[in-house]
Amino acid sequence: MKLASLNEGRDGRLIVVATDLETAVDATGIARTLQYALENWREVEPRLESLAKDLEAGKVDGFALDVSSLASPLPRSYQWLDAGAYIHHMELARQARGADMPPNAMTEPAMHQGASDDFRGPTADMEVIDADHGLDLEAEVCVVLDDVPMGVSEKEAVKHIKLVMLVNDLTLRNILPGELAKGVGFIQSKVANSFSPVAVTPMALGKHWRDGKLRLPIECYLNGVLMGNPDCGVDMTFDFPRLISHAARTRRLRAGTILGSGTVSNRDHSKGSCCLAEKRMIEKIETGEATTPFLSVGDTVRIEVKDPDGQSVFGSIHQCVVQV
Repeated sequence: MKLASLNEGRDGRLIVVATDLETAVDATGIARTLQYALENWREVEPRLESLAKDLEAGKVDGFALDVSSLASPLPRSYQWLDAGAYIHHMELARQARGADMPPNAMTEPAMHQGASDDFRGPTADMEVIDADHGLDLEAEVCVVLDDVPMGVSEKEAVKHIKLVMLVNDLTLRNILPGELAKGVGFIQSKVANSFSPVAVTPMALGKHWRDGKLRLPIECYLNGVLMGNPDCGVDMTFDFPRLISHAARTRRLRAGTILGSGTVSNRDHSKGSCCLAEKRMIEKIETGEATTPFLSVGDTVRIEVKDPDGQSVFGSIHQCVVQV
């Protein structure tokens, strides 16, 4: 099953989307919003699944899906957590600046809580107020949860993954160091994230979702040129059940929480990179100087995952940088 939200109101209007992403059907007779659906998942999911099957079978009248009319599947969320599941990415960052890895890097995932009150749609512009702030894309996989109890085990955590999405986790790299130096996290350097057009149930991903990981490459394009296509299931040190268990160690996670993987990164550098900072890290390590610039006004970014038949799984995040 694939779900999306039309850009109506603060929390969108829920629709069910066909597998080929061509058509959709209104789902508000079952759940007005995706947040409502997540809070009432046990009751709502079977009805949404039935509607999805009817749409595929042509038993209900659908409408042509216009991606530009979509908000983020969750236009706002009670919580956004972002992890560092791909340790290789962290290793490159530390190596580039001559720093050691934290002693617990391989046993405890790095994770932070970010702003979740204003997510952007898949085709919304990437807005900057100063081109010198160093805007960077970060292509990630994320999961959407129902209510998770405190202290949940990894075995039980997987049951709370209801949906899978992609996210472009935008960062202002030139602001980030000053905020990190304060030792209390960062706010200004993390601008509004954009998510894939649709959120997909793990069951619908079939064999491409295994052991709490998405087993497909993620494609990142900058101005139409492939920047990277690392495999999301390769070199992921911490799977999603482990990340959920870590986040819920001392508190509950409420329905609608979104948990990101961090930048997808493979040790095989021929697979490219999912953020410009990583490209710059590799340049610094290999040549002593980072030369790749961050995003400029007018640049376009596209992030997408396709199955082996070339079918887009989540639809594409396709955005342009604009100055406001």
